[in-house]
Amino acid sequence: MPQNEYIERHRKLHGRRLDAEERARKKAAREGHKNSENAQNLRGLRAKLYAKQRHAQKIQMRKAIKQHEERNVKGRPAEKEPSDPIPSYLLDRANPTTAKALSSQIKNKRAEKAARFSVPIPKVRGISEEEMFKVVKTGKKTHKKGWKRIVTKPTFVGPDFTRRPVKYERFIRPMGLRYKKANVTHPTLNVTVQLPILSVKKNPSNPLYTQLGVLTKGTIIEVNVSDLGIVTASGKIAWGRYAQITNNPENDGCVNAVLLV
Repeated sequence: MPQNEYIERHRKLHGRRLDAEERARKKAAREGHKNSENAQNLRGLRAKLYAKQRHAQKIQMRKAIKQHEERNVKGRPAEKEPSDPIPSYLLDRANPTTAKALSSQIKNKRAEKAARFSVPIPKVRGISEEEMFKVVKTGKKTHKKGWKRIVTKPTFVGPDFTRRPVKYERFIRPMGLRYKKANVTHPTLNVTVQLPILSVKKNPSNPLYTQLGVLTKGTIIEVNVSDLGIVTASGKIAWGRYAQITNNPENDGCVNAVLLV
């Protein structure tokens, strides 16, 4: 078994750190400073290898920028039926619009990617920790009385969830505020069905709320759409799809969401 599968299995069993997303964001923000420091301080063979690597990256970047910026292509388009036969090695010269088509293809892909990650509710109200958590007094000693927090918003936990030992439990998610299903509306078909929730993908208020599975307005959840019969591009039946919560579950007593298609 490869080493990376051990890491994935450990993450599935025990989860990740509560600040994993924040640490990844900070690491990505430090990349520029780290590259600058390496370029200034490396010496000898390491400096040559690093310079070669950066040179190759910049070439690829300039090529991509040139493809994006290419607007007008000089030359006439190829004829549909040439009068004289053309050798195979000259066929490419008769098609000068390749660069423009390539840049248009890249722009279309970027537009599709942006549309894929657009959500029905782009902005939501942030929820503070004072509103989300309530202090629970526990323990006999004075310094241990107020270290636990109880979640006051609806949450989702997996089917194989087991609580940690009471001595080590930091956050308490009440049984009465746990949801397993959501009323999901398909925007194209205009139908609403009740689908089981698979996981909580992202809560925009705080990465900690994502880790705890808190369901608030604007949260991206993954639902089981196998009953809808949605088919992927390869012809297989889709199992999980993302949806965004559009209501306040703590006020309505149910989870309403819109499928992201």
